[in-house]
Amino acid sequence: MEETARVTIELTPKAIQRVRLVMQQKPEIGGLRLGVQGGGCSGFSYVTQFESSPRPNDQVFDYEGAKVFVDPKSMVYLQGMTLDYKSDLMQQGFVIHNPNAKSTCGCGTSFSA
Repeated sequence: MEETARVTIELTPKAIQRVRLVMQQKPEIGGLRLGVQGGGCSGFSYVTQFESSPRPNDQVFDYEGAKVFVDPKSMVYLQGMTLDYKSDLMQQGFVIHNPNAKSTCGCGTSFSA
């Protein structure tokens, strides 16, 4: 019998720390939504937003209390990705490293698959 591939999304320790911090500071936040939507300069753009709870068909990941929600359609494009959090003088925010992206735009928030 063939083994099915395990769907994986990785979070770096900094990303886990940031999601947990936001969840602690705002009790109404249930986790971070990661998704993909059509649009952007390369065809698709990433969605990262905090939400109160997962949607009915979401896959929910729990990283030491940091919850991440991903809808089934986005999962196709996000499998194997790594989410990081950067905070320096130039930028502050989540950074997605996606091995499924064939090309990305200069802004880093849009990609083609």
